[in-house]
Amino acid sequence: MSISPPATTGPRTTRTAPAALRGLGGRRLDRYPERGARYWYLGIVVLVTIVLYYQLYIQYAVSTAIIGQYDMTFLYFVYISVAANAVGAFSSLVAGLADRWGRANIVVYGLLAVGLLTTFALPNAPGKVSYLLVYSAVALVEGMILVATPALIRDFSPQLGRASAMGYWTMGPIIGSLVVTAVTSRTYGGGTTWQDEIRFAGISGLVLFVVALFGLRELAPALRDQIMVSLRDRALVEARARGIDTDSALRGQWRQMLRLDVIGSAVAISLYLLLYYAAVGNFVLYFATTFGYSAQRANALLNWYWGANAISLVVAGLLSDRLRVRKPFMLLGGLGSIGFTLWFTLRATEAHTGYYTFAMIVAGIGVTSGIAYSPWMASFTETVERHNPAATATGLAIWGWTVRVTVALSAAFIPLVVNTVTPLIEHGPAVERASVQAAPALAVTKAHPGLFEELGAYAPDKVPASLLARAEQEVGAEQLRTVQKAAPQLKILREHGAEVRQASADNPGKWRIWWWVCLGGQVLFLPFVFVMTGRWRPRDARRDLRAHEETVARQVAEMRDGAQEGGTA
Repeated sequence: MSISPPATTGPRTTRTAPAALRGLGGRRLDRYPERGARYWYLGIVVLVTIVLYYQLYIQYAVSTAIIGQYDMTFLYFVYISVAANAVGAFSSLVAGLADRWGRANIVVYGLLAVGLLTTFALPNAPGKVSYLLVYSAVALVEGMILVATPALIRDFSPQLGRASAMGYWTMGPIIGSLVVTAVTSRTYGGGTTWQDEIRFAGISGLVLFVVALFGLRELAPALRDQIMVSLRDRALVEARARGIDTDSALRGQWRQMLRLDVIGSAVAISLYLLLYYAAVGNFVLYFATTFGYSAQRANALLNWYWGANAISLVVAGLLSDRLRVRKPFMLLGGLGSIGFTLWFTLRATEAHTGYYTFAMIVAGIGVTSGIAYSPWMASFTETVERHNPAATATGLAIWGWTVRVTVALSAAFIPLVVNTVTPLIEHGPAVERASVQAAPALAVTKAHPGLFEELGAYAPDKVPASLLARAEQEVGAEQLRTVQKAAPQLKILREHGAEVRQASADNPGKWRIWWWVCLGGQVLFLPFVFVMTGRWRPRDARRDLRAHEETVARQVAEMRDGAQEGGTA
């Protein structure tokens, strides 16, 4: 938690918005809102985050149907995610201009764009290339909203409540994942198609757009360009706003953010979250291909992770605000994550590991990562404020770009590191079905390997009569017909059986390599805890707060005395 000097002051600059941006586009508040209104704005922003991730993640719940519809390979579907995250990364940088455009307008009209694309364009894409382009357009807008929403959370939450507010905001992707599971488990199948599931997500975004259009506001630049430690600073912040030169405060904002504590911390948290990215996109696949879990069982296991993570994000945020420190939570959560991830990695190749052992491990990862993450989000915004509170969106743009690039790279590298995934996904189910259906025929061919090797050298209608007669004599006509009926399944086994068997044997070890990479990312996170702003000991933070409150009280008294003298004169 940081207490820093106010933003640059000087003659106040007033910018007149273009006519097109007035009316519904004019969302600026010239006074800091009362508690009820502030909670309303914060609530809308959290709901936006939940619905946005619902719209982004819904495609993964119906991925098999999408792959089948467009005749995609598994790798093509993976690289849709890679392309989307790459596009979202650079749109996050563009959203650094949110300090000039207005954060609320980016959120409101971004919701409209994503809602329209998800409701009408994505489910009606005529081919796999158009699907990729539309989904990338969704990610383009999402990357901008990803920057604007935490900036609004920062604006409406003083430092003493920042970590808990960020904890609620960070629950967006988690609850979004739960919404995907809850909706699809109750509606998907029967008469409901994958297109319908995507439309449901799009419609929810359009409904929230209407709410945000009329209900979301943001602080005027002169208010948000200051540091507010507690709500007691409100009078001083509003008084100072009359003298803030907002244009001057924004000069050189990108250069001010090119610092180790901003860029290094953004890279560190992105690497720390490598395991989270894998959980979102690959845990179901990992447990299905390595331990034979059904999709339902794997998702049930993931609920231990999401539930534990959601609770710890909020609890850690509340405790961090109460104790007025961030760094101990980040360090404790980071060390805890390393311990549980190491346990998970060591179990990655152990076929006998039980379901509830994994449930305990993933719940532990969820708890410890939540302890680290919501205080980190608060500390990151406070670190940015230390350099220039007017450049909050710029600092968050750097964070958003870094996160999206890391997600894109991890999605691209997983199929390369875990190269067993592609054959298991593309051919594994067919090989498994063929093995069951062709079991009687396999028994026959294994009993007469030389004969069937000779028969396999000919097309079914080109087998020499003498060879066919010998086959009927050695095998019997009925068993020969059994083999002939199973010809399609035997073909699948000849073409892909060995590849799938080898991939199945190698799969646990390949995944374990990636889990070591995730563990390394968590280790690299730890040193950057020390470069961020804030105290380690609560008593030091309390001392800083008392000094700050005394300074605020003195400045408010000086302003009142000055106003009284001016009135007397």
